[in-house]
Amino acid sequence: MNKAILMGRLTRDPEVRYSAGENALAIARYTLAVDRRFRRDGEASADFISCVAFGRSAEFAEKYFRQGLKIAVTGRIQTGSYTNREGQKVYTTEVVVEDQEFAESKSSSDSYAASHPQQSAAPAPSMPSPSAASADGFMNIPDGIDEELPFN
Repeated sequence: MNKAILMGRLTRDPEVRYSAGENALAIARYTLAVDRRFRRDGEASADFISCVAFGRSAEFAEKYFRQGLKIAVTGRIQTGSYTNREGQKVYTTEVVVEDQEFAESKSSSDSYAASHPQQSAAPAPSMPSPSAASADGFMNIPDGIDEELPFN
């Protein structure tokens, strides 16, 4: 079984490209800084893991993911190689994303971003927020709504 589960922060905005051809496919690449569980000599350390997402997942990453955002990713580890311009063989390892999701509320993400200024001044796109959102970033669901849900 080849399964990777990661939680970390984006080191920069995802880089998104589209394949050539009639049915262009979005391809998003980003790097996650994943904290290590154990620290040596009290120093914080992290692993920087390359991830690649395709199709709708890539489009989602392009629209909503920004530097510093904490996300959770599941996928599979894929290795490969290529020959660079100097004729040297380069080996690669990356996680091919199968599922990705936010790992913190928007308010937590905003407070992290405020305390860790980004290098670029480009504003992040605003995500729709319900008017009934509470301080923790989650929507308040009124009592008695169970009867209206289609999957009840």
